[in-house]
Amino acid sequence: MTQRPLGAQISHMLKDRGVDVIFGIPGVHNQEMYRGIEEAGITHVLARHEQGAGFMADGYARATGKPGVAYVITGPGLCNVMTPMGQAYSDSVSMLVLSSCLAETTATRGQLHQMKDQEGAAATVCDWSETARDADTAYALIDRAFGEFTTARPRPKHISVTIPALEARASAAPPPPATIKTGLHLDFHLMTMIEDRLKQAEKPLFIIGGGAKNSGNMHSMARKAGALVMTTYAGRGALAGTDERYLGAYLARPGSADVIAQADLLVVVGSELSEVDLWRNDLGHTCDMIRVDIDPEVLRDRHGAAIQVHATSQGFWNDLFIRLDEWPADKPFLWDRDKVAAQDEMFRAEIAAERPGIIPVAMALHDVLPHNTTIYSDMTQFAYAAKEVYPMGEPNLWHHPYGFGTLGYALPAAIGGKIGLGDKPVVAIAGDYGFQYTLQELMVAVELDLVLPIIIWDNGKLGEIEDSMVRAQIAPNAVIQKNPDFIMLAQAYGCHTAQPTTLDDFKTAVQDALSADGPTVIHVTADIS
Repeated sequence: MTQRPLGAQISHMLKDRGVDVIFGIPGVHNQEMYRGIEEAGITHVLARHEQGAGFMADGYARATGKPGVAYVITGPGLCNVMTPMGQAYSDSVSMLVLSSCLAETTATRGQLHQMKDQEGAAATVCDWSETARDADTAYALIDRAFGEFTTARPRPKHISVTIPALEARASAAPPPPATIKTGLHLDFHLMTMIEDRLKQAEKPLFIIGGGAKNSGNMHSMARKAGALVMTTYAGRGALAGTDERYLGAYLARPGSADVIAQADLLVVVGSELSEVDLWRNDLGHTCDMIRVDIDPEVLRDRHGAAIQVHATSQGFWNDLFIRLDEWPADKPFLWDRDKVAAQDEMFRAEIAAERPGIIPVAMALHDVLPHNTTIYSDMTQFAYAAKEVYPMGEPNLWHHPYGFGTLGYALPAAIGGKIGLGDKPVVAIAGDYGFQYTLQELMVAVELDLVLPIIIWDNGKLGEIEDSMVRAQIAPNAVIQKNPDFIMLAQAYGCHTAQPTTLDDFKTAVQDALSADGPTVIHVTADIS
């Protein structure tokens, strides 16, 4: 069996597990990890900051459904990627971060990149963090990570490998284990109970989260069950935005509690129903809740599900669809269609009043983007409004840093997504402040000739924070910043640029960017009309 330094063997192992792209930055501590990348046939994308590498891996994973992999160095490299790891943990993203580490930190001080507890630091923002001091341990941990990506709730993992271990010669990793599939069929009696509940319910309500959005039969199931459908932000696209049975991603609207209170059966699939989903303590239901999730902790939270189904959403949807498809006819839809439509209009009016001028721009964007465009947004007022009203015809097309709420996400995540999706259209949307957290990754998009429209929504301030301070009767402080000339800045990186002042010009700029020979920065100010 051919022996190579362990760093090279790890690259070959990752290739055997389906990894085609690694995002990262080489350094003297992790250079052995780079020895085998090209030989293994893996593409390495050089980020300009480890935070960018982590967000790229996140964006790649969300777009492709494959784990995103990042290589970073000991100490500061690991610290820099911890923010993306926290975001991936919050949003259930499969990410594997491999870092080098020092062999001994107990009796020695003053070493390059030394941390007091690197393994423990990373553990605070990911599913688990472990250290490998030999080849067999490294191989076992990598296979543990890939196995859990497919059988448990997707979340980031971190593996440190000591520098001496990376440098030491090792035999090749074992072949990939057989693929494990779980949750394909649920308990017969439990599913019969759920079917009976749906038969009896007159006004059932489905709430679909990000863990359950990939069901091509959602319209048929809603029709058969006579159900109204709502989604979390992450669940959008489970049902077409124009479907009369769909009442949008409005769970965070206070008025949604009144709608939910009308249901006589609630089926919640693949959602934490967390603070950032609801922005209130109670969902608003008075009926029984059926809760389906891969995470047992979610099933036993404060919302008090009467029936708790520990399963993958795919397994649940498959079994439920088979049962509903055998029903002789669709159930009557007893939700008042006019009231549902009026409620939708009321929610849109609230959004328009809260964040004036954004909905027309979002709709203009929708008019010109191909239906299969993948969008990555940042923590910006434009995204806060658009993700409630932007019509989604398919799931998994709008990615946002929901739970952890990190600034600087959109640009590098969109780069990772574009690398993973190839010729499919991808767009990044960032605010003027958050864009500057990771703007150096523009160079990656230019370097790789990525066709990527990058929309900067510029209101010249931290608008959301200013509004929050005013509501709290705090005199707005430190919310106005001086911005650079974004057009000149983008041109310095080698990007195409546009600065539309009307909605028609904006549409043209987006269309031109989709056919350009590289990335295009589109600078939009809040007074566009």
